[in-house]
Amino acid sequence: MDLSSLLPSPSKGLVNLVVEIPAGSRNKYEYFAGAGVMALDRVLHSSVRYPFDYGFIPNTLAEDGAPLDAMVIMEEPTFAGCLIKARPIGILDMHDSGAYDGKLLCVPVADPRQKEITSINQIAQSQLEDVAEFFRTYKSLEGRVIVIDGWRDSIFVEGLLKKCIAANKDK
Repeated sequence: MDLSSLLPSPSKGLVNLVVEIPAGSRNKYEYFAGAGVMALDRVLHSSVRYPFDYGFIPNTLAEDGAPLDAMVIMEEPTFAGCLIKARPIGILDMHDSGAYDGKLLCVPVADPRQKEITSINQIAQSQLEDVAEFFRTYKSLEGRVIVIDGWRDSIFVEGLLKKCIAANKDK
């Protein structure tokens, strides 16, 4: 699975998202670019499970040295390696062990029930807090210091995405 020619953003307001971890999983998979496959990185040692399909935007480089993280709200989990064209609606601002580790929250373009969702403000606050608590819990159990700075709306996505695309080109 060679992702080198895949555009991070196929058009304005959309991203290509590669799923690494399906919703409900305790298995943490990561894309292993050297071999072009998904690899099992670790199994979460707590009872928490990924709240949404979780992955990355290919051909980006975030401040933590990895591709830009992204989650997608789905009714049913997909699978590791699934490519989803998605609309980012916000960012979970967080720092992991002192490094900025923002995560896009997206909705899939292919789901007609979510075509009207364009803002983080359209998602229940309790659902957003569940996502933040997931990251607080699983990362702190691994001994990492996590600071959740809150959620930012979709108007902030383009700036972060452009920065991560440019960083990837500069590497």
